[in-house]
Amino acid sequence: MRIRTDFPHETRHEDVRIPMADGTLLYARVWRPVTDEPVPALLEYLPYRLTDWTAPRDQQRHPWYAGHGYASVRVDVRGHGNSGGLPGDEYDATELADGAAVVEWLAAQPWCTGKVGMFGISWGGFNSLQIAALAPEPLKAIVTVCSTDDRYDNDVHYMGGSVLAVDMHAWAATMLAFTCRPPDPVHAGEEWRELWLRRLEAVRPYIHTWLAHQTRDAYWRHGSVCEDYGAIKAAVLAVGGWHDPYRDTVLRLVEHLPADRVRGIIGPWSHQYPDRGLPPGPAIGFLQETLRWWDHHLKGVDNGVMAEPALRSWISGSHPPATVYAELPGRWVADPSWPSPHVTPAEYGFGGEPLQVRSPQQTGLDAGRFFPFGNDADLPPDQRDEDAHSACFDFTVPEDGAPVEILGRPAVRLRLLTPAPTGQIAARLCDVAPDGSSTLVTRGALNLSARHGRDRAVDAPVGEWDTYAFELNGIGHTFPPGHRVRLAVSSAYWPWLWPRPDAAGFTLDPAGSALTLPVRAPTRDAVAFEEPEQAPPLGVTTPGTPEETRPERLVRRDVAKGEWTLQVDPKYGGTRVYPDGLEFTEDAVETYTIAEDDPLTARTRSDWTVRLHRPDLAWDVRIETRSEITCDARAFHTSDEVVCTEGGEVVFHRTWEKTIPRTAG
Repeated sequence: MRIRTDFPHETRHEDVRIPMADGTLLYARVWRPVTDEPVPALLEYLPYRLTDWTAPRDQQRHPWYAGHGYASVRVDVRGHGNSGGLPGDEYDATELADGAAVVEWLAAQPWCTGKVGMFGISWGGFNSLQIAALAPEPLKAIVTVCSTDDRYDNDVHYMGGSVLAVDMHAWAATMLAFTCRPPDPVHAGEEWRELWLRRLEAVRPYIHTWLAHQTRDAYWRHGSVCEDYGAIKAAVLAVGGWHDPYRDTVLRLVEHLPADRVRGIIGPWSHQYPDRGLPPGPAIGFLQETLRWWDHHLKGVDNGVMAEPALRSWISGSHPPATVYAELPGRWVADPSWPSPHVTPAEYGFGGEPLQVRSPQQTGLDAGRFFPFGNDADLPPDQRDEDAHSACFDFTVPEDGAPVEILGRPAVRLRLLTPAPTGQIAARLCDVAPDGSSTLVTRGALNLSARHGRDRAVDAPVGEWDTYAFELNGIGHTFPPGHRVRLAVSSAYWPWLWPRPDAAGFTLDPAGSALTLPVRAPTRDAVAFEEPEQAPPLGVTTPGTPEETRPERLVRRDVAKGEWTLQVDPKYGGTRVYPDGLEFTEDAVETYTIAEDDPLTARTRSDWTVRLHRPDLAWDVRIETRSEITCDARAFHTSDEVVCTEGGEVVFHRTWEKTIPRTAG
């Protein structure tokens, strides 16, 4: 990482409030070059509190862009941080309309040329795409990182038509805690407390809405730009990582947007900006790459950015299983389009006699984190325990042959006989080394009721053979000679997938089943990126941690009860002390419990504590939340509690108990 201190422009920044049509003021921080000439504006628009939570990350990039001749602007979504108004659902119509209004406001400022770009990762990448689909005239280009075009089937809520227990609940619980955080009196003034209490009265657990929509209905189609790619008029640079759950969006955007205004990059990364240097690497000079994008589309610089290949991807070399990698082996490749002329599907038939698959309910405990952030326990460990609970089909790469290099989405076709109308299939593609170690390459899942489409629930035919076909998540990987390509099929995958009421499993007919791999022909590609570069850091400090810290992932087994518990510490940041004196502390624990023979024992719990403290102002606020989900055969049962204190005194306490019928998820 190179820290840059000399830029073409000196910069300054100021905090402003941007008025919305209803009088609500959105809090914004604007970094601008010191110049009398108007410049294009770049917008990052999030609910994550620009004055503290994202401030270290913002400091890495917004001043950097300003130093290169852009007004770089960070805005808090209404109802969050120091913005006015009340919080709503994620990506609701108000949030998107506000975002489009901010784009128009920026374009109208005397220091702006009238051309605006938008960028962001995760939530900011989502709403960049969604606001681009609203097509405000000044918005000429976006950079969307780790985002989705399909809010139902490629987000934190559902996977293959099943409730994504591991993050449907964890993210809803996280946002419950995040939404309850107060404005900061240093930035919001004396009205901070009144604004906070109004917000708290408006808070509702997201989980109620998300669980109420178990098929891909109008709720999920809203904000899913895959409904109409043609609505996007801005140029789109789509960026993802093979260890991020949203990477397939990059492939779809490159496939469906016009070739003259889309480019894609997929690296080995987790759910992080590619310049941050967090595992797995290698990192790239992402800011320089995006600067070329902005210069071309917002300043009209003929720098050859649109002459780059449509898709630049990292293909990982084979590697032993581990939960973290500083850097992965591999290489960059270039494809002129997607689908690529270099990729050809290769089908591997299974063969053999029918066999029963009835996985114990704890199958999936070695799945790793749904959202890897670069922590030590994020990635899946050796898959041999999981493979033992699955039906495995191996295909050996000949010792004297060439490596098998894949790029794209593998697919499976499985002929099954099901004894119950509901159920699930999880399929994992693994790289098995000669020593027997099994590295997870990619995976996919299908709720049997979603086999005819995610927008409906159709019971599986009981006691009849039927074919179930689905894709796995995209990947770039090389299987070397002497290794085995393994497809492992299970009927459970907890806690990623919330189990269906019947744990009967299924009978699989290998003779009618197959794996299809997207095999890429060898090419010589000259793909290179600059060294990562950022602006000087903010100067946040982290007090020392106790000698005994909580494990990131801990699995417990009660042998007598046959019960398994996974405890997860998501490691969001602990305590940070900011240069202005703010002490910000957050702690979270997620717990997932299930009995190995009973899907109705599935239980999730998330506990959050957030504290904001300004010793110089005697300001001390604390938020504690508890969120739980249990189930029976007919319904999900949710329980949420929020307790907020100021100076040790309770100022808000509310609980929600809700029963939501199980329909499809």
